[in-house]
Amino acid sequence: MQQYIVYSEEVQQAKEQGLPVVALESTIISHGMPYPQNVQTAREVEQIIRDNGAVPATIALIDGKIKIGLSEDELEMFGNAANVAKASRRDIGYLLATKKIGATTVAATMICAELAGIELFVTGGIGGVHRGAETTMDISADLEELSMTNVAVVCAGAKSILDIGLTLEYLETKGVPVIGYGTDVLPAFYTRESDFTVNFRADSAEEVASMMRAKWDLNLRGGAVIANPIPQADAMDATFINDIIQKALAEADAQGITGKNVTPFLLGKVKELTEGKSLDANIALVKNNAKIGAAIAVALQK
Repeated sequence: MQQYIVYSEEVQQAKEQGLPVVALESTIISHGMPYPQNVQTAREVEQIIRDNGAVPATIALIDGKIKIGLSEDELEMFGNAANVAKASRRDIGYLLATKKIGATTVAATMICAELAGIELFVTGGIGGVHRGAETTMDISADLEELSMTNVAVVCAGAKSILDIGLTLEYLETKGVPVIGYGTDVLPAFYTRESDFTVNFRADSAEEVASMMRAKWDLNLRGGAVIANPIPQADAMDATFINDIIQKALAEADAQGITGKNVTPFLLGKVKELTEGKSLDANIALVKNNAKIGAAIAVALQK
């Protein structure tokens, strides 16, 4: 399988020297944010990870290879290109075989990270069970991946466009621990709180690392959700953002938008309706997750 994997020079050196590495997805660049904020945020997030003692590895599919670590030019390409495929587990084989460009989702990034020996992954929010899934069966592949791939995922909880209660039920069924970083309540992406509690609370990177190491030492397959709340100063009012999300969901339904197109549409519509405030919150929470993720990666390495 290593014939498909190519490491950047920075990541290769980190592996050789036994340095902690943090995986980053590329879908947030190509499908999650507009240009130029997407590329600027990607660069700043990578630098935050370096500043906190780890090495960033943004992952993508390029020219028939899984790239573990992207160059400046490659980041720019993903931020600008219009033909980038959104790659989940089902798409990886096809995109590698056809040598098409693919931006990795949470699920695909977890797969590629495990192949590269990376145990910690930082993202904005995980996918989950979409509202109305009891009839549409629209459930993100991220949840299944969390149940079987040994990568811990630092995020600001589940995206608030989802049915958070059903998402937690699905994770419970699959045996995926949901760990609140400094919180007993599950954050909901744009907001610090939701109506749901986490399974366990951890107040330090070392606590999280100890939980994960014990889990994996016992060969209990699968990752974990490490839910890190958005900083207080950047959080949005829950009533305001939930009203906006309801409007966005209604428009998506009216336009017949389904499948992998739902999340990018909803995030874009929420940005439009909040006049850009949601994008500012998104950027802030990703940066905060990068700082915590780097600390956990360092603790895992020790």
